[in-house]
Amino acid sequence: MGNFYFTLSNIQWGLYLCTLMFPDYDVIVVGAGHAGCEAAAAAANMGSKTLLVTMNMQTIAQMSCNPAMGGIAKGQIVREIDAMGGYSGIITDLSMIQFRMLNRSKGPAMWSPRAQSDRMLFAAKWREMLEQTPLLDFYQDMVKGLLVKDKRVCGVVTGLGHEIKAKAVVLTNGTFLNGIIHIGEKQFGGGRVAEKAASGITEQLVALGFESDRLKTGTPPRVDGRSLDYSKMEIQDGDEEITGFSFTDTKKINAKDQRCCWITYTSPEVHEILKTGFDRSPMFAGRIDGVGPRYCPSIEDKINRFADRDRHQLFVEPEGWNTVEIYVNGFSTSLPEDVQYKALRSVPGFENARLFRPGYAIEYDYFPPTQLSNTLETKLISNLFFAGQINGTTGYEEAACQGLMAGINAHQKVREQDSLVLKRSEAYIGVLIDDLINKGTEEPYRMFTSRAEYRTLLRQDNADARLTPLSYKLGLAKEERMENIRQKNENIANIKDILKNTVLQPDQINGFLESMSSSKISEKQKAEKVLLRPGVELADLAAAVPALENSLSIYSKEEIEQAAIQVKYDVYIEKEREIVTRMSEMENLVIPDSFDYNKLASLGNEAKEKLNRIRPRTLGQASRISGINPSDVQILMVYMGR
Repeated sequence: MGNFYFTLSNIQWGLYLCTLMFPDYDVIVVGAGHAGCEAAAAAANMGSKTLLVTMNMQTIAQMSCNPAMGGIAKGQIVREIDAMGGYSGIITDLSMIQFRMLNRSKGPAMWSPRAQSDRMLFAAKWREMLEQTPLLDFYQDMVKGLLVKDKRVCGVVTGLGHEIKAKAVVLTNGTFLNGIIHIGEKQFGGGRVAEKAASGITEQLVALGFESDRLKTGTPPRVDGRSLDYSKMEIQDGDEEITGFSFTDTKKINAKDQRCCWITYTSPEVHEILKTGFDRSPMFAGRIDGVGPRYCPSIEDKINRFADRDRHQLFVEPEGWNTVEIYVNGFSTSLPEDVQYKALRSVPGFENARLFRPGYAIEYDYFPPTQLSNTLETKLISNLFFAGQINGTTGYEEAACQGLMAGINAHQKVREQDSLVLKRSEAYIGVLIDDLINKGTEEPYRMFTSRAEYRTLLRQDNADARLTPLSYKLGLAKEERMENIRQKNENIANIKDILKNTVLQPDQINGFLESMSSSKISEKQKAEKVLLRPGVELADLAAAVPALENSLSIYSKEEIEQAAIQVKYDVYIEKEREIVTRMSEMENLVIPDSFDYNKLASLGNEAKEKLNRIRPRTLGQASRISGINPSDVQILMVYMGR
């Protein structure tokens, strides 16, 4: 046996050792940020032997920037991830220190859950859930390249020289691809502060024919909460009732135990101090080539672009239960440290602030997402998937939902089963991916409710009804979730029947209507009709009519609220469904893969170039490509009709 080792060359020994250490995997996920964690969990839970490769096992699911999940449109995405059987919603519920439902003053289509999380607890819970996931292995190393044969990925090459085989690979590299950190005139390589950048992958992909570019993002300073004077700030408490993100019965904190946040403001004095560092700003001096996020700009960018504003809002947010570290939301910057420090100390409540670390900007490689199909598989290399910031998005939620879809479709691809593509009418996730692959992005893409044309259908409260049945058919959402949906839908139908059949007499509700500044009724009316009145909520109506309250007492608050929304917004919901039906006619017109756009003399050169590059799957997808106008769609429709 001893002679066996000596007869092997170094290369042979390396290959032998690699075979012992690493079996052949179905799916390898590169990167353990929010996209990578969801991708790995999805693929493994669906039955794929999965390996999650990360440069640092201690930073799995790290919240690199704001320790919060959700917000406008982002909250809807987290609810959708949960409805599909992903983990982000559960982890957020387990680690939240404050919860707020945003936009409650607007219609239900705009309600968006947001939670402040305990940064360390969030990452710990993610790792705990991943380690309890069967079929999921871990390895700490840098992936410096891909194994590609005949335009098909077949594994990865690590920094230690290991060649690990797999049938599919999901790249979720975040900000680590050739990342450069900027603080004033200082710059150094890194994917996050104190963590090295990843190299090799961009260069290989470009050599294979991919197009790459640079983007930029940033983060604010972290300060010692013990050094702040909160009496000079506005307090921001959490909601009195915690809805949470997960549709499961995951335990949540008590509302009374929530940590509060605070609000303060910059001033003209702060702005003048910041301006003294503009000559040393990497952004203004041209040292940063990448485009930054339009909707989350640095503080120096804000005071430069909005010179007429004499103050900007800052959210003072605790980083967790057992830490004094504070995140200064709204003060993202890459200005020199001395300028950051001096400007911060001029903010009300920050006069004696002590810095834990300065803010910084980070520049990194991304790959324009028009190079992907709607499954997030690359068009150039089969079985290779991209998810997260590598596609030009910004935000944990946008990354996580891409990871979920990439993990699902990687599993489906290696099993030679149908892929899952969510339509724009089915999910915000569908809107996001459709936007990316058709329109691309030249700046970090962030989801907003305004990007979705079917907002009334895509509410946060009905994500489970929309998506759990789809995920259940794939084997990701478990039977318990599906049974909960069946029971919930049945109960909602029963509540709507109660409202339809309950007749209210004038003497029963006129007092209530008067208190609501609503006109009295002179004859009996069904509860359903009374509920349609502006300002009338079902919970208040039931409280005013004991018989109705008694009939609804066996149902959950969530079911009652869902039924009320369906009754009150039925006309709008039905109108959107009609639009979806009309639009689906174009979505069902499949364009053959071999379709030759160059044969259509009536098409302009720009249309031909974009259609040939993106290769839309359907006529509906073609209509959403930037630069494709209605006349181009008509030409395609006529030609396909022939």
